[in-house]
Amino acid sequence: MTIALLRPFRALANLLALVAILLAPAAQADALIDNVNGMTLDEKGQVVRFNGILFTRDGLVTQLLQRTDKRPKNPEWRIDMQGKVMLPGMIDAHGHVMGLGFQALRLDLSQTRSLDEALAKVAAYAEANPAKWILGYGWNQERWGLGGFPTAADLDKVVADRPVWLERVDGHASWANSRAMQLAGVTAASKDPTGGRIERDAKGNPSGVFVDAAANLVQKAVPNPTPREYNAAFLASQDLLLSMGVTASADMGTSVEDWLTYRRMADLGFLHMRIMSYAGGVDAALAVAGQGPTPWLYGDRLRMGGIKLYSDGALGSRGAWLKADYADAPGQKGLGFLSDDQLLNLISRGAMDDFQIAIHAIGDRANNQALNAIEVLSENFKGDRRWRIEHAQVVDPADLPRFGKLGVIASMQPVHQTSDRAMAEARLGPDRLAGAYAWRSMLRNGAKLAFGSDYPVESPNPFVGWAVAFTRQDADLQPFGGWRPEELVTREEAWAGFSIWAAYAGFAENKFGRLAPGMRADFIILDRDPLLASATELRGTQVLETWVGGERVWQRKTAGAPEKKNR
Repeated sequence: MTIALLRPFRALANLLALVAILLAPAAQADALIDNVNGMTLDEKGQVVRFNGILFTRDGLVTQLLQRTDKRPKNPEWRIDMQGKVMLPGMIDAHGHVMGLGFQALRLDLSQTRSLDEALAKVAAYAEANPAKWILGYGWNQERWGLGGFPTAADLDKVVADRPVWLERVDGHASWANSRAMQLAGVTAASKDPTGGRIERDAKGNPSGVFVDAAANLVQKAVPNPTPREYNAAFLASQDLLLSMGVTASADMGTSVEDWLTYRRMADLGFLHMRIMSYAGGVDAALAVAGQGPTPWLYGDRLRMGGIKLYSDGALGSRGAWLKADYADAPGQKGLGFLSDDQLLNLISRGAMDDFQIAIHAIGDRANNQALNAIEVLSENFKGDRRWRIEHAQVVDPADLPRFGKLGVIASMQPVHQTSDRAMAEARLGPDRLAGAYAWRSMLRNGAKLAFGSDYPVESPNPFVGWAVAFTRQDADLQPFGGWRPEELVTREEAWAGFSIWAAYAGFAENKFGRLAPGMRADFIILDRDPLLASATELRGTQVLETWVGGERVWQRKTAGAPEKKNR
């Protein structure tokens, strides 16, 4: 064969050689993070330790390495972690992504300890901010020791010429000054809406506080945030979550505007965390996803898979729906937001399109209503539904076995127990606490348990929630021995609540929540071993680095160095 005839074959051979190089085994493109004190849970909740991890360019784990395992000779890149602790990224099973971000941009009253201190902060904020509306959050009349709600007259003393609208710490009541009520057209003739209550003075005039659905009477007058403000709020929220080691979160109550923000941020390359979205009602779900859940988008960073519904309000504002009167407010049982038929219809509408249903229920009557609805619909909607009840704070002991029987996930927030303890005792009385914040009882009765924080109602710091879950004590280690210690869980179960169980609750257990071959390489580098730390030490855990999908997306700044957010 002549040289001329050989040339096409040589060209083809060169092309095939180039293709072979480009399609080299995945191990050649693996990244290696070595010399770590690594620990994860397996799918059964057992602790697995390792000291090296391999993952691909696409951010999928290929191998957890032990000390005796051979390392690849030519990884694409390698980092020596010098023995630092590595854990899978933490998951918050119940949070409000945009709520956290908007709070970061508004007046914060969460640390105020008296009404006078709160009013002083309102006055200072109003002087420093020329915005038409003064918006804020975090007030808590229980912490102030008021013995009742604050009033519009209180706010009028410091700001009378501009509208003031302040959300309570639990998000289930808001406080307005007279100017805000005037702009919203709220008068003595305004009626309490279904699922809401206008607090009134002795003459029947609105006194300034609006509970649950009644808040919409004023909220409708508040200007909507601009897309730029949505962007800023999201970035602030994401940065805070990543700094605390939260790599994935359920977003409970996603609006259409929230969803557009997540898509916009992802299209621009700014969506680093993972969001398991639950639409704020059936209409929002259908507007976003149409006939059923969306696929996982952006490399498993975003999916709308469920619908969030409300059965009642919260204990702090006496909006939680109870079977018997409040111990500290005879004649009040709270607020049921929906009739039994309405709840059944909404669940049916969402379930027929295969959306997962998550029902907010805090009081024992609300939990009973949610369980009754799930029991009826379980006969018609078969398959892996993973019904969720959010909070499940106060449950009639007779209803506890139904969680396991019906396959209901109890999505609970450990930090609520320490924040609410004294208030819950006052609201319920000692004889009605048997099913309150009953984590161990949920597990004992066969229920699936998922842990979160309900941020921004509470801090999204998962290490605080982890410590509370196995101690039932606050930061001062009170009460001694834990509050109702028969309901605590083990340290490993608490970890599972913020990892593998939280992932399961969002149909994501095969994607993230643990480190294993085929799972997403989401992990955090810590300054201490959380399995050896005391409860106090665990609360003080510092996240040094946060990685999502094999990319470092957040790094704690060192002295003299700027904070890094990308590898």
